[in-house]
Amino acid sequence: MAGNKWQVFIQGEGMDPGNQDAFGQLLLAHHTGALAYEVYERDDGYVDVLGEPSAYFSTFAQWDDQQQQAIERVRGRVLDVGVGAGRFALHLQAKGHPVVGIDVSPGALEVCRQRGVADLRSLPFHQIDGSFGIFDTILMMGNNFGLFATPQRARWLLRRLKGLTSPDARIVAESRDVYTTDKPEHLAYHRRNQARGKLAGELRIRCRFRQYVGDWMPYLMVSQTELSTIVEGTGWHITEIIPSPGSQYIAVLEK
Repeated sequence: MAGNKWQVFIQGEGMDPGNQDAFGQLLLAHHTGALAYEVYERDDGYVDVLGEPSAYFSTFAQWDDQQQQAIERVRGRVLDVGVGAGRFALHLQAKGHPVVGIDVSPGALEVCRQRGVADLRSLPFHQIDGSFGIFDTILMMGNNFGLFATPQRARWLLRRLKGLTSPDARIVAESRDVYTTDKPEHLAYHRRNQARGKLAGELRIRCRFRQYVGDWMPYLMVSQTELSTIVEGTGWHITEIIPSPGSQYIAVLEK
């Protein structure tokens, strides 16, 4: 849809502001062959239409070079944080890795079940505990470092994960350096965040799909320098950065 028509649609009357699992409905629609577009709204009113969600269903051969490299860093038993449609979990299962996929989206988990992901849990990341056993890799691909939510929660969770992982465990996490943009609407959002004592990439976003509206969620994007500051003193350290030609990068953390 054109910009103005889309604005009218998302602001239409009769919408329930509660969580309607818009992300899960998006994945279910695409999985069944329906036309679907991924749309995110930021808390300053900015709306981004990302296109069809085919990337969530992609295979190893379709991944970016840095994602192909990063998946080779995975070892042992894996916690796939924000499993989505299961693209990474399915690849790792086929390679013989035990994988536990967690997500808060019922629709995403249903898509994963239909696609063959063996071990799925409906759980927010911050609720992970010792009842899930010990992991050798924490996987946070597809910008899912963002699920740490805030720098403060990231530091708290990193310390917690230290006790839930094996001595030689790794965290493989993908993020985006928001400072590479030159778009005025993003730069203004960065300045607003910084004026409030936040990092520029501390986002508050929600997914929209058709009539479905997801909950607002905090989502964290950090530069490599900010990542180093967050990790310091948590019991983890950065051992490798896998860059991309753009603003994306993948960090490998070890104890």
